[in-house]
Amino acid sequence: MKQVKMKTSIRILAILFGLFLSVGAFAQSTITGQVTDASGEPIIGATVRVAGQGGGVITDIDGNFSIKAEPGSMLSVSYIGYKTVETAASQNMKIALQDDSQLLEDVVVIGYGTVKKGDLTGSVSAMKPDDMSKGITNNAADMLVGKVAGVDVITSGGAPGSGSQIRIRGGSSLNASNDPLLVIDGLTIDNNTATGMSNVLAMINPNDIETFNILKDASATAIYGSRASNGVIIITTKKGKKGSGPKFSYNGDVTVSTTQKRYEVLNGDEYRTLVGKVIGESGVAMLGNANTDWQDEIFRTAVSTSHNLSMTGGLKNMPYRVSIGYQSDQGIIKNSFMNRFNASVNLAPSFLDDHLNFNITAKYMAEKDRYVDSGAAIGGALSMDPTRPVMDDSEPYKWLGGYWQNIVSANFSDPSWAYTKNPNAPQNPVAYLEQNECYAHSNDFTANVEVDYKIHGFEDLRLHASYGGQYTASRQSDINSPYGYSNNYYGWDGRTYYWKYSITANAYAQYTHTFGAHYIDVMAGAEESHYHRSGYNIGQGTDPYTGEANNPALRNETEWATHNSLVSYFGRLNYTLLDRYMLTATIRADGSSRFADGHKWGYFPSVALAWKINDEKFMKNIKWWNEFKLRLGWGQTGQQDIGYDFLYTPLYVNSNSYAQYPFGDTYYYTMRPNKYNPDLTWETTTTWNAGLDFAFLNNRITANIDAYYRETTDLIQEVTLPTLMNFGQRMAQNIGSLENYGVEFTVGAKPIVTKDFVWDVQYNVAWNHNEITELIGGDEDYYVESGSTISRGNSTHVQAHTVGQPANSFWVYQQVYDENGKPLEGVYVDRDGNGIINNDDRYFYKSPAADVFMGLTMKFTYKNWDLSTAFRASLGNYVYYDFLSNRAAVSASGLYSNSAFTNTTQAAVDLGFSGTNGTEYYLSDYFVRNASYLKCTNITLGYSFPALLKYAGQDYFSGRIFATVQNPFIITKYKGLDPEVAGGIDRNPYPRPFSVQIGLNLNF
Repeated sequence: MKQVKMKTSIRILAILFGLFLSVGAFAQSTITGQVTDASGEPIIGATVRVAGQGGGVITDIDGNFSIKAEPGSMLSVSYIGYKTVETAASQNMKIALQDDSQLLEDVVVIGYGTVKKGDLTGSVSAMKPDDMSKGITNNAADMLVGKVAGVDVITSGGAPGSGSQIRIRGGSSLNASNDPLLVIDGLTIDNNTATGMSNVLAMINPNDIETFNILKDASATAIYGSRASNGVIIITTKKGKKGSGPKFSYNGDVTVSTTQKRYEVLNGDEYRTLVGKVIGESGVAMLGNANTDWQDEIFRTAVSTSHNLSMTGGLKNMPYRVSIGYQSDQGIIKNSFMNRFNASVNLAPSFLDDHLNFNITAKYMAEKDRYVDSGAAIGGALSMDPTRPVMDDSEPYKWLGGYWQNIVSANFSDPSWAYTKNPNAPQNPVAYLEQNECYAHSNDFTANVEVDYKIHGFEDLRLHASYGGQYTASRQSDINSPYGYSNNYYGWDGRTYYWKYSITANAYAQYTHTFGAHYIDVMAGAEESHYHRSGYNIGQGTDPYTGEANNPALRNETEWATHNSLVSYFGRLNYTLLDRYMLTATIRADGSSRFADGHKWGYFPSVALAWKINDEKFMKNIKWWNEFKLRLGWGQTGQQDIGYDFLYTPLYVNSNSYAQYPFGDTYYYTMRPNKYNPDLTWETTTTWNAGLDFAFLNNRITANIDAYYRETTDLIQEVTLPTLMNFGQRMAQNIGSLENYGVEFTVGAKPIVTKDFVWDVQYNVAWNHNEITELIGGDEDYYVESGSTISRGNSTHVQAHTVGQPANSFWVYQQVYDENGKPLEGVYVDRDGNGIINNDDRYFYKSPAADVFMGLTMKFTYKNWDLSTAFRASLGNYVYYDFLSNRAAVSASGLYSNSAFTNTTQAAVDLGFSGTNGTEYYLSDYFVRNASYLKCTNITLGYSFPALLKYAGQDYFSGRIFATVQNPFIITKYKGLDPEVAGGIDRNPYPRPFSVQIGLNLNF
């Protein structure tokens, strides 16, 4: 009832506003009429105006309008979600608007083809980037953050150009890749990021992207077979329009970024006081007199800019689009930057009366980066003695470039080499940033040619073929000063070279026809893909006396080359009965070079059903209910991205200089076998999916809900080998299974739509449960260490895989607390009750993966103004607080060791741990923290201005100016720098910045 009253109030306000607009009309004829949708239902709030003029009126609750206009003059009728109509004015007009869903809503790109959204049987999310609400997007993955239910995107951090971890419905593997398959303009992309390249999606300019289509369940992804267990992201770029003149678009912006939060470590005065209490005056006497904020010394306010220019148009039979872009990003850590140039071309010529069509795409990217190790820079800033200065020109330090360092004597005869850095002590982070240079250069060229031919005289049959590839070349140099490279007295000057190229070709035939109430769409084809990678390293210490560096002989030890291939056959059947009962069945057979004979081929079927309930007779009279569809699907997909190309066979490789065999005075390289497993086979993921799609009130409200269950069998995992096998410590084997199940919900609504004001809301939420169900034949006591190591201990892991727990669960001791709730150092629960605290008492506690994640985008437009904001939330994700754990030992030995002082925090002081007597305090569940959060991703305010110039009847230089605030605030109980941590170990990440951007879009 409240909704009805609200709608009535909105309609009345809209009518009054429309009447107000009509008062100023000239004394012309009064034209009346009614606006409806295609089914004859009245459209409320449609705008009717004289073409080329401002103002206008809106339709009332019955779709009726009245406007002053000359008979025969052109009226423009528009409404959000419908195609604008221009028609000659006359009395008692009947104007039917057609759904303008063809842009995105009606046609969705799927594997090897397209389909109407209303005919989808699988779980597919389509998203078109909205320039008004996208926020600051430095790469394609940024556009997906919080936008699609079931798609969790965690950016790698704040480093310029950094990539993202993308997970669709949780991870389906343990050791194999959990990344989705990427398909850009019909070409599958190699997910291996070249050394030196910032991220795998760097080759595509975000401004060129037209749509994302995310295939989530197996009935949608099985057509991609062996590479689709983690979902598929299909990116389609913008194209030209046939028969239109050239149109230019410019997008430019300037961004200022700074730290949004910093770690709280002790300042110089606080540290001197602490050392006096813990060590005494003898300790204070060894400290300096400075008060250095080392974080101030490494962070900066960064200024970045980007410029993009595109030309779009179409000759008579050839739409085209050409674009170039340049992006220059400074990092908030000094000396880090990324400069990237992108260019793209799209041509879509057609011949033979549109029977023969081509789609030709080419993209080029050139990038230069300067990387900094955030662990070295931030770790040094957090650990360095705050009582010491940055620079010191006195005798010991001038030989180290003038930077104060923790030093040891080197005992060289040359006085300039009398001292070097203490490699076991905190390092001066400013010296690291200035004396160590890591530059990378990368070039990428990607192209694809698609040809589609409708058989003359038999147009229901189409032949389609494509041929494309990608070539990437990169090099990365690491130049480290002799004064600043750990305890290597000669410094380091090294190079890493990396090349990769891939070639993919496919061809398929498709037959579509309608037989009365029956519609069939049959497709069958084949594909072949080849992926090649190679590279080598050279480098060594630079001898200050000889100047020798980059010994070419080292290339013999490090040069490598590898490749893998896929041969595939696939087919799909779509059948529709009475335009409301739909069946889709697919099958793909993949042969992978990564497996031995007998295991090379995998077969991946799927089947899905859909029922358009709203088209049934019992729904026909419910005019406000536009869509009600049920979807059911089942399918299998595979995984062959296992990190090795020839693991199935004994592969003999060249040894290094430490394993040479002498003959006389000459040393020869030997050959030795790598580890191998001829029994390794596919991971197979089986998925069940059920979904409902809804639309109401002329599609003003759309929603869908999906429930799914996924089981992955023959999990590939690295397991420990017996020592005598001599292949190293671990080997990939098929050892178990895991499951994911969950629910996703998405709703989009336009609660208010008037002539001048529109409120648009998009919300999504997803819940996912991940659990390992079998390892090593079902042995429940078996576990495998996983995840990154922590700072304390000796290559210590606090995560592991085991049966009955989520992947990468934290594996820790259960902390005991005193009566005041303070943790007791080294006191843990004896979980097995044997009176001894050892590894058997560690238990599995929480997981880094969120149980629930959500996204909310709201956009308000008032006349030419727009205001949008985006939020994302993560609930149930836990993080190991490595920052606190690493500084928790506040004792004489904790503060002063290896002849150097280490800074700490007030939180660590209050904790009172000493780190003595082998307590292994860092294995306590006290450091595993709830990192749930709500983030405001961005807030954007924009103004769209009409043409500034008119010439020869054409409008020029219309556009938009805008201002965006990125990462304005986070709501969380987590005490660390940022609760959004990929992998779960919070260890000196590159901080995500707070940014303000001002931009301009121009069309001319």
